[in-house]
Amino acid sequence: MMNEKDAPTGELTVRTMAMPRDTNPIGDIFGGYLLSQMDIAGGIYSQKIAKGRTVTIAVDSMTFYKPLNVGDVLCCYCDTIKIGRTSIAVKVEAWTIRKFQADREKITEGVFTYVAINDNSRPRPIKEES
Repeated sequence: MMNEKDAPTGELTVRTMAMPRDTNPIGDIFGGYLLSQMDIAGGIYSQKIAKGRTVTIAVDSMTFYKPLNVGDVLCCYCDTIKIGRTSIAVKVEAWTIRKFQADREKITEGVFTYVAINDNSRPRPIKEES
């Protein structure tokens, strides 16, 4: 279970502000917006690990704890769960700094899986660091 006093895990990969254009007609931030920002963060992170192109092949889990509001700063942190021959499982945590506040709150987390691909969009091996 989430503890609000916990610190983010992993590397800060995306930091952006939730804007009115990211809402539904009722004024709530779309879950899809948050999911897309987390996927962008995971994509940036996985490409750094794979040293090349990656594509999302799965969102293995997603848990929404609290809403993201207009004016909140969204921070996505990424950490490697597992590196396979061609794939990378990445834990993405979404934290927010509420409008006019200083403390962070974890609002969402998920596990995204990416596959490293070559110029022909075919899976390629991920080279391990030596």
